[in-house]
Amino acid sequence: MKPTFDNIFMNLATDLAKRSHCVKAQVGAVLAKDTRIISIGYNGPPGGTHNCDEEFPEHGCPRDSKGSCSLALHAEENAILYAVKNGANLEGATLYTTLSPCLPCARLIFSAGIKQVYFDKSYAQYKGLPSDEGVDFLNKFGVNAVKVSESV
Repeated sequence: MKPTFDNIFMNLATDLAKRSHCVKAQVGAVLAKDTRIISIGYNGPPGGTHNCDEEFPEHGCPRDSKGSCSLALHAEENAILYAVKNGANLEGATLYTTLSPCLPCARLIFSAGIKQVYFDKSYAQYKGLPSDEGVDFLNKFGVNAVKVSESV
C-alpha cells in the first residue's frame, strides 16, 4: 500500500529534525501545498552564524528569560522564512512539524495564511506547560491544528 502524502511529509519532518544542531531538542518542519513541498526547516541558529552542538556541546546555547534557546529559530520559522525569501505563496498551505507550534510560531503560521498544521509531539508537554497555547490559538482562529495520531 502506498503511503499518503501526509505520512510522507511527516516522515520527512522527522528526518529533517535529525539535521538540527540543537543540544536540547531536534525539531523538523515541512510546508506543502497540493502534494508539493514548498519549503523545509529545522530548528537552529540562523545560517552562517554557529552550530550549538559544536560551540556549546555540553549544555546548549544560552537560555532566555523563559528558559528557551536565545540564539535559534524554530523549525516552523525557518521553513516559513525560507519560503517567503524565495517568493512562495503560503496561502492555504499545510505545515507538518514534529513538535506542536509555540504561541509565537502559531501567530506567524496564522499570519502566513497556512490553513492546516499536523504535529507529532506536544510543545506543552516538552516545556512542562499546562496547555498547547499555539495549538489552541490556531484552532480558535480557523487553522486546523491536530496531533498526527488523531489524523494522519
